[in-house]
Amino acid sequence: MTTMVSNLELIRRVPLFSMLTASQATSVADAVVKRRFKRGEAIVEQGKKSNALSIILTGRARVVTTDSRGREVILATMHPGDYVGEMSLIDDEPHSATVSAEIQTDILVLGRQEFASCLPEDSSMTYAVLKGLVQRLRHADRKIESLALMDVYGRVARALLESAAEDSAGNTVIRDKVSRQDLAKMVGASREMVSRVMKDLEERGFIETRDDGSLLVKERLHTLG
Repeated sequence: MTTMVSNLELIRRVPLFSMLTASQATSVADAVVKRRFKRGEAIVEQGKKSNALSIILTGRARVVTTDSRGREVILATMHPGDYVGEMSLIDDEPHSATVSAEIQTDILVLGRQEFASCLPEDSSMTYAVLKGLVQRLRHADRKIESLALMDVYGRVARALLESAAEDSAGNTVIRDKVSRQDLAKMVGASREMVSRVMKDLEERGFIETRDDGSLLVKERLHTLG
């Protein structure tokens, strides 16, 4: 009985559950499981299904999406009271992003069946609208990811072009080794993100690292910056 009261108290503090009836709240309290995630541990993973709703009780989590080339974009930071997994539970699609604990984070986990009991019937218009909204959110997330990546690519390209100079052979070159950390500070992105962008630019032929350590900047980099 102590656990039940404890869980009831916990879910009543979560805004998402504030409108539940007494019987729904009791049902949810009986079904939730408390889990603790260490720093860096994934709460949900992009491309997978967890079949559960995860509500943050304490701590902080980061929402990150990764494209087909492995490039990352941070979409949001989640705090106590925020929740994740509801879109997958509504439209039965895999998670569109990975959510990882930034610090030790306590989560309340509610399974699919118990979550569904708090929703309107599948056949209702309300549920159809919910599914439509989820699809729009997924589409918006993909647009945000694309725009964010384009913006970082453009900023990196501009920083490289500004650091380059023409050599005696007429090539555009950055003579000194380019520090990813310095570049990250210049463009306002993470070192990891800048490293991914630089690797991708090299693979796609926008830049080339020469034997002497200098960086050859190709003319087509102007199209990004």
